[in-house]
Amino acid sequence: MLALNTDIININRVGASAAKKLKKLGVATVRDLLFYFPFRYDDFTNLTPIAKLQAGRSANVVGQIELIQNKRSPRRKMNITEALVSDGTETLKVIWFNQPFIARLLKVGDKVSLAGKVEDDYGGLMMSSPVYEKVNLGTIHTQGLVPNYHLTANLTHKQVRFLVKQVIGLAARVQDWLPLEVRYDVKLINLAEAINKIHFPKNNPDIKKARERLAFDELFLIQLEAQLAKRKLSLSRSPAIKFHEPETRKFVNSLPFKLTDAQRKAAWEILRDLEKDRPMSRLLEGDVGSGKTIVVIIAMLNVALNNQQAVLMAPTEILAKQHYDTVCRLLENFGIKVGLVTRNQKEITNYQLPITNKISNFNNQTIKLNAKNIVDDADIIIGTHALIQEDIKFKNLALAVIDEQHRFGVEQRQALLEKSGDNLTPHLLSLTATPIPRSLALALYGDLDLSVINQLPKDRQKIITKVVSEESRAQAYEFIRAQVKAGRQVFVVCPLIDISDKLGVKSVEAEHEKLDKIVFPDLAIGKLHGRLKAEEKEKIMREFLDNKIKILVATSVVEVGLDAPNASVMMIEGADRFGLAQSHQFRGRVGRSLHQSYCFLFTDSQSPPTLARLQALVNSADGFELARLDLKFRGPGQVYGLEQKGFPELKIASLFDYALMKQAKEQAAKLMQIDPFLNKWPGLKEKLGQWEKMVHLE
Repeated sequence: MLALNTDIININRVGASAAKKLKKLGVATVRDLLFYFPFRYDDFTNLTPIAKLQAGRSANVVGQIELIQNKRSPRRKMNITEALVSDGTETLKVIWFNQPFIARLLKVGDKVSLAGKVEDDYGGLMMSSPVYEKVNLGTIHTQGLVPNYHLTANLTHKQVRFLVKQVIGLAARVQDWLPLEVRYDVKLINLAEAINKIHFPKNNPDIKKARERLAFDELFLIQLEAQLAKRKLSLSRSPAIKFHEPETRKFVNSLPFKLTDAQRKAAWEILRDLEKDRPMSRLLEGDVGSGKTIVVIIAMLNVALNNQQAVLMAPTEILAKQHYDTVCRLLENFGIKVGLVTRNQKEITNYQLPITNKISNFNNQTIKLNAKNIVDDADIIIGTHALIQEDIKFKNLALAVIDEQHRFGVEQRQALLEKSGDNLTPHLLSLTATPIPRSLALALYGDLDLSVINQLPKDRQKIITKVVSEESRAQAYEFIRAQVKAGRQVFVVCPLIDISDKLGVKSVEAEHEKLDKIVFPDLAIGKLHGRLKAEEKEKIMREFLDNKIKILVATSVVEVGLDAPNASVMMIEGADRFGLAQSHQFRGRVGRSLHQSYCFLFTDSQSPPTLARLQALVNSADGFELARLDLKFRGPGQVYGLEQKGFPELKIASLFDYALMKQAKEQAAKLMQIDPFLNKWPGLKEKLGQWEKMVHLE
């Protein structure tokens, strides 16, 4: 007897191998399977008579098998199953490769439903390897709106659909935790109905209704968490940081470049917040390369001048070290102690340090210490998550800056607060380079004020961006070789880690092997992806920064946290598989020095909409504009299945669902006014707790 918590292996026709693959996708129980939503649908709502089929188009055909047989191809030593299917208007040839069992499953006289692409066959038409099913057994693979799921190797859409169909009846047992008054106000369907409709919709309005309900759930939980955080903050007190104008002016004048107006405005908004005794909770949003770090240093300098501590937490050791080097260099003349705390590195730089017995070297600049020494002594501390994992207490923490991890700000602030030496709440500044339109960001981050840097420094060279077809690939490789010969380095970004089943999508493993063995056998080529251990990632990134690796093949892990000024070429394989905003983030990894930089967008798609979308990247270097174009090209009604950077909890909702987000924010605020402890809605309270735990674990 199946239940929601039944292990996936106990579902009919799931063996140990399939269970392992499903668990790799995060599907461990029946409940997980119900919440493993499709990301798109094949539209087979209209049956096409065989006489009206056209080559090059996908179609659904229903007919009777008149002939079916297996034969062996003499040339390629391959089993071929051939069939003739008739629907009364015409007869269609159908073939399958290396699936001889089909001739045992399907017999002459069987009525079948076929779905697939129609091909030209020497003047006639045929279907090659279509999806098939017997009509009398019910059709979930070949008729209507057919769901497609994100897969892992050797798992098929057909398998996932078959399994979901077996358990879909259990959707009725899923507790609907959304309060009835909220559902009524926003006119949403119940949860069981939404799960049924998202997997097996009868029409497009079904998808729309299901998507609205499931997307609202995701956005509502984000908004509710934000409202709770905001309420908690309103009851807290923070150290007031006095603005030190002469020293700030001295620092700004010492910079080798002029601040943009947007940087000045953002810095002033932050400094004014810091002067208050209520905790600042601000998001600093700036396009790639817009100069957020300088604004942060201005804020941290003022905190240090008030004899308080500031912390900057970065997502990787490499980025933390880069921030540390930058801060040490720029604050050299201010006598401020700067510390670094990562798992592998702990040091403090003190520009006015007297000679002590502890120092064995002669430059007297850097002393190796443990995390406790640094936190006790430093004014500005830069580090990774090691800061909240180490057994340390801050002396007087006044400002916490969290780089590129804004969704986890609530949890990390709490962890930092627990390590603070007094009862005051540190001010919080979150940083993001994800370009989100202002109105959307204000709705999305219910607990954060917003500062935007929407200008790039004047001396920044424009990155030359080109769409590259397969025919021009060899020419692009020659150009890359010339760049490496000139001393530069190259990023190659791929959509996948491993070779995909049938999608023809580039993978890191295959691309690394090709470049390493065939294209550039004489060059040092590295690979980087999310499955590598943290130490391996750090080692590879360090070797790339030290110019030992010339070409780095990677997944989207390079999007954040690798500042490599020597890299001048960003090559994006399968560029049509990424959103415009994400591709723009990749492009921002190059163009960080005086060298002219380039971004090559590789695609084998000839589709006019795809090429128009990629051309937008060629024409625009404005991340905010590209985010708006993404909305235009993809459309707010499209069902998204991909995780969105910084928001792993969004499986269905989109960062562009502004109207739905606004409703979620209004409903969350309304509930908080009625009962800020949510005791009136125990199901919702329990769900929020589970969701927070899941989000913070990811």
